Amino acid sequence: MALADNPQKPSRKLSGALAHARRLGGRRPNSGKPRSSPRDAWRIDELPKRPPIQFFLPNLMLAVMVALVAGIGSAYLAVDRGRLFGEVQLGEWIAYPTAGTPDADPYSAATTARTGQVPLGSGEGLAFFADRDNAGDRLTAGCDYRLSGQTPPARMWTLTAINSRGALLETDAGRVALDSREILRKPNGDFDIEVSTKARPGNWLPVAGSDAMTLVLRLYDTPLTTGAGLQEISMPAVLKEQCR
Repeated sequence: MALADNPQKPSRKLSGALAHARRLGGRRPNSGKPRSSPRDAWRIDELPKRPPIQFFLPNLMLAVMVALVAGIGSAYLAVDRGRLFGEVQLGEWIAYPTAGTPDADPYSAATTARTGQVPLGSGEGLAFFADRDNAGDRLTAGCDYRLSGQTPPARMWTLTAINSRGALLETDAGRVALDSREILRKPNGDFDIEVSTKARPGNWLPVAGSDAMTLVLRLYDTPLTTGAGLQEISMPAVLKEQCR
């Protein structure tokens, strides 16, 4: 009997199809398409698009210019700061043990080349700089100062005063330096050095003008050139006496 004539008795073919559907649990049979994955949730039209070429090139040029300005500006500030890196400070005095050696950093080498100052080599000695007194005030040639104490061990040392450009102060006294060969000492080995524009008895370092200055103490043939033991030595104090 045909299926249309007896709907209560489905054909064998229809029964097999229904049984197969039950085994699939309501799932659609594989139609040849790949199974879905979490990546299918991303639609191609939702992916970030590359900016148009007319915006890409200006943005790239802007980024390059910003990087160049930042790099060159930071390097210029590092070189123009006037001080080298790797400093060691002892009271009012500052030294740069690696300056003039193969261990000097590129910024310190560029600073010395820019200023024209030639640092002492490791086999020559070590220089100490003081641009402030013991109270932290800037040294100026318009004030009188007294250096009191002792220097670290060295075969010889010199004391000079330089301006902000690193040049020696020109004086009317006929000299611009004081060295250890002519120094007068106390019985205990200490000394007092007067730094003034006017002549003073005893140990006197002449200066001139009224602008900012820096005292430079250069130690020649000293065991401190290696930088070891610098924190254990004593340096002369820089005391302000009076200003004009």
